[in-house]
Amino acid sequence: MRIASVSLIALAAVLASCTAAKNGAEKAIDDAPAVSQVLLTPDAKDIHSYANPAEARVTHVAIDLTTDFAAHILSGNATLDVAAAATAKQIILDTRDLTVTAVTDAAGKPLPFTLGAADPIHGAPLTVTLGAARKIRIAYSTSPKADALQWLTPAQTAGKKLPYLFSQGEAILNRSWIPTQDSPGIRQTWEAKITVPEGLTAVMSGEAKSALGEAAPNKMRSFSYVMDKPVAPYLIALAVGDLRFQATGPRTGIWTEPSMLEKSAKEFGELEKFVDAAESLYGPYRWGRYDLLVLPPSFPFGGMENPRLTFATPTAIAGDGSLVSLIAHELAHSWSGNLVTNATWNDFWLNEGFTSYFENRIMEKIYGPKRAAMEADLSWSDMQAAIKEAGGPASKDTQLRLDLPANRSPDDGMTQIAYDKGATFLRTIEAAVGRAKWDAYLRAYFDRHAFQPQTTAGFLKDLRENLIKGDTALEAKIGIDQWAYQPGIPANAVHVTSDAFPAIDAAAKAFAAGGPVAAVPGNVTTQETMRFITQLPRTLPAERIKALDDRFAWSDTGNSEIRFVWLQLVLPNRYARGEKSAEQFLLAQGRRKFVAPLFTTLMGDGAHGQALAKRIYGEARAGYHPVTSGTVDKILGWKTAQ
Repeated sequence: MRIASVSLIALAAVLASCTAAKNGAEKAIDDAPAVSQVLLTPDAKDIHSYANPAEARVTHVAIDLTTDFAAHILSGNATLDVAAAATAKQIILDTRDLTVTAVTDAAGKPLPFTLGAADPIHGAPLTVTLGAARKIRIAYSTSPKADALQWLTPAQTAGKKLPYLFSQGEAILNRSWIPTQDSPGIRQTWEAKITVPEGLTAVMSGEAKSALGEAAPNKMRSFSYVMDKPVAPYLIALAVGDLRFQATGPRTGIWTEPSMLEKSAKEFGELEKFVDAAESLYGPYRWGRYDLLVLPPSFPFGGMENPRLTFATPTAIAGDGSLVSLIAHELAHSWSGNLVTNATWNDFWLNEGFTSYFENRIMEKIYGPKRAAMEADLSWSDMQAAIKEAGGPASKDTQLRLDLPANRSPDDGMTQIAYDKGATFLRTIEAAVGRAKWDAYLRAYFDRHAFQPQTTAGFLKDLRENLIKGDTALEAKIGIDQWAYQPGIPANAVHVTSDAFPAIDAAAKAFAAGGPVAAVPGNVTTQETMRFITQLPRTLPAERIKALDDRFAWSDTGNSEIRFVWLQLVLPNRYARGEKSAEQFLLAQGRRKFVAPLFTTLMGDGAHGQALAKRIYGEARAGYHPVTSGTVDKILGWKTAQ
């Protein structure tokens, strides 16, 4: 059901109506709607955007674009509604590799504009002289190398007959196909008209105006979408392909290619149950529908929480529902991330830490405490590994609230620290105050800050005002400032342990000591299998590895999570069957979570591994999304002309 949010937005606007202090803070916008007061705080300054939202900001985006699959470009226009101070002379937008041909006001009168020098991380600022204009229209086209977009040939799709296009905007990539203020704190409503060749369907992270689209000239078809709730601009998402839909409930369903539809609908058939479980925990789902788009395997993430339409990797399809926690995670973002959003990428943990905690609660609600505990325990291990990778517990990169300089990409902060340390922090608060009290607080927190950006300082302030309420002993017990602003894991961290894992750990120890492979438990869950593999010594004789593979065929499994941890074990041991499996795996999918660590493992194995890595990557790179290839390029020291 759709929940009205007008009163929340109006209240936020009233609270936000203020002028900056005389200490040099920027003048607040005096044209309605008012800028969120959060954005006027020093810790909300977004160094990864050229925008100055206290002077002029985008409130609504309307794009009208045509796809050119031959040239790999989108072309058309973007019309932006602008809220600006009476004294504002210009607005600054974020772009990357866009060709801008004209900027006009609502009446078509040309407006002066300049496209500044491009920065390798942030792209180029587009500065438009406003005058009295509060609506501007930008005519432009994208580059064939737009970082947010991946154009797939028919051969790269499941159906092999029609091309495919999808976008991935997080963190700051949407500026490569939409000229707007690409900052998570500058929430915008939007609408879109996307014209595509007949036979293809365009889907977006908004409400469809017409399910079948409308006829357009030159054997084209136009699809229109609208998002009437203000969202962070990275959440505007597009996919175009040979797509079909199957409902899984009154407000849920699956989009994917025809040949993938039956398998996807079977794997994710409990979407409606997931939404019900989430609502029972933290309040109403405010976005109308919750659909899932299962993309081609080159999609670089496990999932992306685009409102109304989660984008998901097919690597989550294990055939037994064992990896559906990914869907619980993306659904949870409908509250933490989409509803209440990090104001800057330094506060990325506010999205992912809350969501990882919420995900585990959904899994517990649906599948029971035993499975939730296994997944939480595995996440604890992932956190320890992430801390080691970040340089140890003293590294500033293990803080929740980051301090990324302008010369570091927001992607540098998107590590497991934000996810797992963030979730552990919230779990520690729960243990300190009790689940009932904590749940009541979280539900009210999402209501208080609905459709607004948030900072770490803002969350801690809210926590003190609405949960701790002056209880100094409780605050000291939790240590909220240490959790938020200091590196490492505080000593009071709550570690959820699985009662299923001691037996698995014992089996791994027995096998490592020379025990028979027949004694290794075989009829266990995915989570128990992963635990067994990760508990084995990193160096094993070839015959012991082969004995496991002969029995369990982990080199050939279709369960991507099991295969990944298995390859992490066997590649440094130069297990030939594992190397062949790794090559197949790296060529078949482009999920960065799997791809980057495997190439890192190979590159750490001397000349042998490095040669293998470069040979595989030379073939695989063209099929990866820029998010993945950009990361792997750095791992291999790859030159694009190579």
